[in-house]
Amino acid sequence: MERPQMRSLIALLITLALPATSHAQDRAGDFDYYVLALSWSPTWCALEGDDRGSPQCDADADFGWVLHGLWPQYERGWPSDCRHSFRNPSRSDTAAQADLYGSSGSAWHQWNKHGSCSGLSPDDFYDLSREAYSRITRPEVFRRLTDPVTLPASLIEEAFMRDNDGLDADEITITCRSGRIQEARICLTRDLELRHCGSDVIRDCSLDDALFDPVR
Repeated sequence: MERPQMRSLIALLITLALPATSHAQDRAGDFDYYVLALSWSPTWCALEGDDRGSPQCDADADFGWVLHGLWPQYERGWPSDCRHSFRNPSRSDTAAQADLYGSSGSAWHQWNKHGSCSGLSPDDFYDLSREAYSRITRPEVFRRLTDPVTLPASLIEEAFMRDNDGLDADEITITCRSGRIQEARICLTRDLELRHCGSDVIRDCSLDDALFDPVR
């Protein structure tokens, strides 16, 4: 193959390999579905929060599954940091969400990165996020642990499916980080109904011995 043709082929292959998000990225309100990401707070605290001195990790905080975020999602890829015409949330606005997100700082970050792409005002986005969080039952069994355990990541998924009628394995994924259970991510329609996750979301952790710390 002649060199100019080879360069053209390489350029085409690179273009095809890029994430399919660039066509609509940064357009608020233009997305396909939501991912509700529930973070196991003891894991985040052990890996990041303790070093940051986050109030989410205080001994009396009592956080288990906190809302990492309600993320607008494309069928493949996602938008972030979208332009919008709304007033950004105030400190009092984000402080009012600390019980949901673990801290006001997390609530602020989630609005900027993800909420800005929802097409909703901060107040409406936080209200929708709280509604989505309330629709999913977080298995109470995990709050009863008193000591760290190792377990299969699939056990976390099974517990969520057992406690949430209609939730199946194609609608939830469990992620791990540094050998620990990190998050449960559940896919929802724009009307907050359960739906199948896209292929770039449904990537389950396959660990059989993931560390799971108890609520502090």
